[in-house]
Amino acid sequence: MVEHASILEAKNLKVERGGALLLEVSSFSIGKGEILSLIGPNGAGKTTLLQTLSYLLKPLRGEIFFRGSRIGTNHSVLEYRRKLAMVFQEPLLFDTTVFNNVASGLKIRGIKRDEIRDRAMEQLEQFGISHLSNRSAKTLSGGEAQRTSLARAFALQPEILLLDEPFSSLDPPTRDSLIEDLEHILQQTRTTAIFATHDRLEALRLSDRMAVMNGGQIIQIGSPEEVANHPVNELVASFMGAETILTGKVIRRDGGTFIVSVEGQEIEAVGDAHLGARVVLCIRPENVTLSTRSSQEGTSARNVFSGKIVKIISLGFYQKVHLHCGFPLVAYVTNHSLEELSLDEEKEVRASFKATAVTVIRKGES
Repeated sequence: MVEHASILEAKNLKVERGGALLLEVSSFSIGKGEILSLIGPNGAGKTTLLQTLSYLLKPLRGEIFFRGSRIGTNHSVLEYRRKLAMVFQEPLLFDTTVFNNVASGLKIRGIKRDEIRDRAMEQLEQFGISHLSNRSAKTLSGGEAQRTSLARAFALQPEILLLDEPFSSLDPPTRDSLIEDLEHILQQTRTTAIFATHDRLEALRLSDRMAVMNGGQIIQIGSPEEVANHPVNELVASFMGAETILTGKVIRRDGGTFIVSVEGQEIEAVGDAHLGARVVLCIRPENVTLSTRSSQEGTSARNVFSGKIVKIISLGFYQKVHLHCGFPLVAYVTNHSLEELSLDEEKEVRASFKATAVTVIRKGES
């Protein structure tokens, strides 16, 4: 359960390097016990924001407040940094045993030997690596090394945990297992965490709130549901899984829905919009249903189009189907459906999606 009192705030942050603007964030805050993810493409500013919040980078301007006290004025930088722990994409481990790596931060902070042993062993157990305690860190697999890095961070009992793409270099089974364990531990300890990732599924799974970044700025921040279902622009929509992004003009309105002309086709969406308004329509592939002439059956979907399959890409457990319906459209189908419908490139199919499945971004009048 998330607590609402703010633990960390930043105002008017600006970071430059070599004359280039790396970060410009007017405001940022995270509540105690909250998990907030930073999501965006490479170079969006996620790592720069984490490094600035942790004072690894000094901002050109701006203020950072911890529990209401300004860092560097009412709260020393060293004292503040001792409240934090950071986990990087590549585990930064010392050439010693796993136990000594997990205990290293506690030793630096002058914790008593018995407490060091207890806290280190507790985290080794929690992350399932107690059997590796005497192993050299040099011999660890990628997943074992990252578990060691996380155990070291949690052993410090940080008030805020900063995670910089900690799973991106791991293979899928290892990543899924580690995310599951981290999710459980964060819930159990109620540790406040800021988590940078470019993987929307990781962010959706772990986060109470999400901040989408690009060009060193926060473009949108809100709950996962708000960001996914009400993206402020096309970039946010694409990051939240809308594979189909179309631009059109509102040509009709009809009691709670409106019709948009897109490349000569008419698409119905729920909501209200002015006639003549330019809008962007975003459709997620999991909301598109495909059928063939032989398999056609009744549908409640208001948007039904004939189209031709342009390309099929296997994604393991399911297939991504690219279509042309007068406009480009992307659908996901299961492997079973692909075989049952005999889907192949150049095949004519029927694509349908509900008006409620269309996310609308308003662009203005034309």
